[in-house]
Amino acid sequence: MNAELIGNEINRTVKLAMDSGEAKSPEEARRIFERYRLCLNVGSDVAKSPTLQACLLTAVNTGRRCFLGGVEVIGCPDANLLIRWRDCRTLSEAVADLQGRLVQRTSGNVPQIVIGDADNLDGESEFAIRATFDGWLGGVTPLDEMKRLNERDEFTPSGVLAGALAVSESFQFIRGRNAQAGRRSVGLSLWQPDSASDWLDNREVGPKLEWLPARLWLIGLGHLGQAYLWTLGFLPYSEPSEVQFILQDYDTLVPANDSTSPLTDYSLIDKKKTRAMAEWAEQRGFKTRIVERRFASNFQIDPEEPQVALCGVDNAAARAALEDAGFAQIIEAGLGRGNEEYLAFQIHCFPASKSARERWGTNSSGPVAPSSLIGHPAYQSLATGGLNQCGLTMLANRAVGASFVGTFTSTIVIAELLRMAMGGARYEVIDGSLRSPDRLNVIAAKLSDLPFNPGVARANYVSAKEKENLAA
Repeated sequence: MNAELIGNEINRTVKLAMDSGEAKSPEEARRIFERYRLCLNVGSDVAKSPTLQACLLTAVNTGRRCFLGGVEVIGCPDANLLIRWRDCRTLSEAVADLQGRLVQRTSGNVPQIVIGDADNLDGESEFAIRATFDGWLGGVTPLDEMKRLNERDEFTPSGVLAGALAVSESFQFIRGRNAQAGRRSVGLSLWQPDSASDWLDNREVGPKLEWLPARLWLIGLGHLGQAYLWTLGFLPYSEPSEVQFILQDYDTLVPANDSTSPLTDYSLIDKKKTRAMAEWAEQRGFKTRIVERRFASNFQIDPEEPQVALCGVDNAAARAALEDAGFAQIIEAGLGRGNEEYLAFQIHCFPASKSARERWGTNSSGPVAPSSLIGHPAYQSLATGGLNQCGLTMLANRAVGASFVGTFTSTIVIAELLRMAMGGARYEVIDGSLRSPDRLNVIAAKLSDLPFNPGVARANYVSAKEKENLAA
């Protein structure tokens, strides 16, 4: 029995049921998750809002990776797609392409998410929430509280945030590990993540997008790296051909990537991550270059190459070396790993008052899984099947993950990037968990007084007035 093969195959979210001890085998863990279904109720106004469309597609995409019984979509308008997704022309085509099921009604006690002006719920759900936005504000509210933001100023990252957060609340509810999930209003201002104001009462919706980042280096193209691209892909670039991404990774896509990485499906398995992501980006209209080598302390960039790096690797040595390569600005994120910590995220920006090498040192070893995991029934079933102690330890140390966590985190990273391009506030650290997303720990940047131009392209912004004219 090959531990590496099993680790490359196993759904990283399903692994929750193995690591919690509730499943007696990997097969039983998957059967548990195949009972989970999610329903999205969509209003007709989604046809006119790029942000609501980003919310819907995010909920479908992240939802189908953890609700293995399927994501059902009711009321999806047969409307033009206002954001780019592959070669899809209509919203319903994009939903189907992302493996959502277009249905007339649902049945049973299924968690439900309302997006837009959906009139009423279908089925017998005891869980119903609304995803909502306005400008840089995004979040979810219990449907019976009838709270909703104005949804006037378009800003697609807040739609991605709301969609990912809605799936997170639904998933935490169905897992039964958070009594507050779905019974609270949770959200965030991407313009002012340190704001003391309640996001629902916050009137600072942020500025309109005039300029967008145009030259980026992405390090790591797994869970987080693909989430960055997902959110970047919905930004309203007037001329996508002016945008250049350098994509760096050395790994090949495996089945486990489908569970967490939002731009991966089974048709891409066995492709190099760089090449699969370059194909996606070029279809979006962006220019790309690929680098298929590990990021390490001896890596150096050329002064003519993109000076801003977005990092999404889970490797202490690589993260410690981030400032050695010559980048002018770096935004990196990390996620929690275990069955209790998988909802956690932390974002760091450099230069900062504490260097990357001071933060991570030179330790290249990853987190070690608790030995108690190996004693759980699912691992013992693998031992009975022939997996040795070394293999069990290797499998136990594979991270638990959920696509909605990385996708939510990507919106904070991209918002930091957008504020950089627009001369807005900057932050050194943003730390939190989707278990309590309203309790962020935020440290404002102290070393960002000097202006910095990351290379920009013009945005094709849709104003509230233009939106009203479009609806008319």
